[in-house]
This record gives sequence, C-alpha cells and structure tokens, in this order.
Amino acid sequence: MKIIDAHMHYYNKDGFVQVAKNAGYENTAACWRSICEKHNIVFSVAMGNTFYTSSRYGGVPPRMIDLAAPFDEEHYNQPEDMGYCMGVSSEQITAANATVTAREFEHYIQEPHCLGFKLYPGYNDVYVNDKRHWPLFELAEAYDLPVVIHTGDTANPKGLLKYSHPLTVDEAAVNFPRVKFVIAHCGCPWITDAAEVAGKNPNVCMDLSGLLEGNPKPLPLLEHHAGFFRHLRTWLNYMGDYSRVMYGSDWPLINIDIYINMIALVIPQEYHEDVFYNNARRIFRKIEPCLLYTSPSPRDA
Repeated sequence: MKIIDAHMHYYNKDGFVQVAKNAGYENTAACWRSICEKHNIVFSVAMGNTFYTSSRYGGVPPRMIDLAAPFDEEHYNQPEDMGYCMGVSSEQITAANATVTAREFEHYIQEPHCLGFKLYPGYNDVYVNDKRHWPLFELAEAYDLPVVIHTGDTANPKGLLKYSHPLTVDEAAVNFPRVKFVIAHCGCPWITDAAEVAGKNPNVCMDLSGLLEGNPKPLPLLEHHAGFFRHLRTWLNYMGDYSRVMYGSDWPLINIDIYINMIALVIPQEYHEDVFYNNARRIFRKIEPCLLYTSPSPRDA
C-alpha cells in the first residue's frame, strides 16, 4: 500500500535529536529517507517550523523546513517527494502588518512544493479565528490551499490549551466555508469535540498524527490503550466521513512501524487506501503534480 504522510516535521532542531532517539531514530534526512523506502511512503507533508526566512514586504515571513539543508528561499532544496505547509507565527502578526504578511506567504505559493498553511494555536496565544489570520485565510481560499491547525495538547507545558481546543476551529470554518481546514492530531484528547466540528462543517478535515510518541512495545500498547483506540474509532465513525480523515505521523515523535500498524487497526479496512493515501492526495491538491515528477518507489515500478 502506498502511503502519504500528511503531517510530519523536517526540522533541524537540537530538541528533536532526543525526541527522535526516543522513537528509535535519528533526526536526519537520511533516516527519514530510509523510513520512506521501508514503508512505501511516496510523499510527505512537512509542517513549517524554522524562524529565519527573510521578510520581503515588511510583514511576518513564513516558517519553513530545513532538515536536508538550510531552506533556500530562491530554489527549493528539500526532498522532491516532500511538500511543506508554511508555518504561521501568529503572535507577531498585527492589524498593521496582516495584509503585507499575506504577501510574504503568497510569494511562495507558486513554488510547486508549497502545499498550504500551518497555524500553531496553543504555542501562540492567538485564537484560530482572530482577524489577524483572515488575510491568510483569504489567500488559502483564492489558491485552494488547506490550513492545518495544531489542536489538542501542547508539548510545551507553557502552552495555553484554550487556544488549541478543536472547538476554536468551528468559528473559522463557518466564516470561511470555502477554505479547507485540517484539525491536526484529531484534537486529542478532545477527540469528541474535533469529530463534532468536522461532522458539522464539510470544509473541515482531520489528521491522525501525534496520538502516540516514542517507541512503545506493541502488546502493552494495545492492552493499556485499548479504551483510547475504541474511543477514537467510535468518534471517527460518528463523524461519518472517512474521506476527510488522513494518516499523519508527527515524525520524529513516533516510531513509524508502530504507528502505521496502530492506525491500520483503528481505521476500518475498507477505508485504508483512502486514509493512508487518496485523501491527502485530494485535500492537498498540489501533491498530485508533485507525484508526477517524483521517481516511483521500487514497489510501484
């Protein structure tokens, strides 16, 4: 089965070294390449994390990806079988610079590997529907690019969960019905609320990234978290539309062998191909032309 990882990180950060080690990996481009070859991951969607992109118009520049090399702002220098969502530093955006900030982001949209936007509420003390985001949402609508939103728990204990609760996505989804919003991490632990927001709003999708971390042993994992897995499947069924659910890992936080198997157990067999591949290919519309220009995996040749 071909896989698109719709939510991972490709970030050269000291803190990710130990995180990757905990999952049984190294936080390197070579390590991710070997994982993709092993599991037939034919494309990856990396969330923008870097902070050093330059400002062209006086606005707040997007956060990018840089594990392969420092991000080249003129010529894409990350893997060809990887795209990115431009990270948003919401706290730096003001009413005065919101419009020119949208210009900063628009500069990269013509780049084939630029797939969408990524908000970090909880890490930023800004609600999803704050008007400083509206020029970016208008840009997302104009170019038909999804907006991925961190929801649920934060890795930083200083994060404020009132900003990252999945119910905060509802207001933005109502105000911008032609924008595709992606609730990352299924809003965990508020999976019930995330499923309700997605069920209510046809322009809201969910990804399954970041529900576990490290390198847990399979049998104890299944025993200790059986209730959680039942809960997750129950509320995905309640949402009632697996065409808006995508596999994602949140790598390097989790061991990919364990995670693919866990998600495969949660998702009904008849939806595996959609959740692991087809849905991301459709929701992130710019993946399709990228796939045409990437080399096929040995199992597809």
